Amino acid sequence: MKIKAAISKEITTVKVLVKHPMETGRRKDEETGALIPEKFIKELNCIHNDREVFIAYLSQSVSKNPYLSFSFSGGKQGDKIVLRWIDSTGESVTAETEIQ
Repeated sequence: MKIKAAISKEITTVKVLVKHPMETGRRKDEETGALIPEKFIKELNCIHNDREVFIAYLSQSVSKNPYLSFSFSGGKQGDKIVLRWIDSTGESVTAETEIQ
């Protein structure tokens, strides 16, 4: 994940680019013709100071390498935020950054 978090006028804006194939389970492999198994992010959440400030429930309809942006209040420069996603196969990735 690439994450940028910046504060302006007491509002923290977080921009996230998630590296993920987001397979629908309906696309066929060009060589074999077999269906490519579904693999998509089901949930992405953001924690700031032990408080969940954002949660997104995604599905197969979201494109490869999704970009999300959201805002919340109460952040300060230097605060840590943690983002975590879980996909349809049970795989999860956690990343963190500091608010700039």
